[in-house]
Amino acid sequence: MRELPEGVVTGRIVETEAYVVGDAAGHAYIGMTRRNRSLFLERGHAYVYLAYGVSYMLNVSSERRGIGAGVLIRALEPLEGVPIMKVNRGVERLYDLARGPGRLAAALQVDLRLDGLDLCREGPLWLGHGDHHPGRIGRSVRIGITRDAQRLLRFYLCDNPFVSGPRSLNIH
Repeated sequence: MRELPEGVVTGRIVETEAYVVGDAAGHAYIGMTRRNRSLFLERGHAYVYLAYGVSYMLNVSSERRGIGAGVLIRALEPLEGVPIMKVNRGVERLYDLARGPGRLAAALQVDLRLDGLDLCREGPLWLGHGDHHPGRIGRSVRIGITRDAQRLLRFYLCDNPFVSGPRSLNIH
């Protein structure tokens, strides 16, 4: 759920990637820094960073305070506020609004101002729950990493058209 001056934007999370304790691909692997300190907050806090100077990425801290780990939100199925997302992204095609972590952040206007936000409390950005049946969940390697690359830590809703990544990874 994202509350913006233009209105409310919501989406169903359909794809994530986990970055567990001790994971060489995770930002917490090197220990706490000014940039990644939100990963070390109690579970449920936003960790937002700028990737390659181009796109913001939205993660959720996933351990107890002091232990760094998180989950990258890779894709959303847009539910409410689609016209707002289209303006934010500058595209018309529904499937291109929040399919991929950079697109998702742009559609929801996620930036560094949201870093450290408690996502378990209602506010400008928060994790709600819907009445959707989760469906079948697929698992694959994560996308775009080189360290610990073969770990099956990417999770997605099978047969959902809003899932990102190459079709070869979305087999189930």
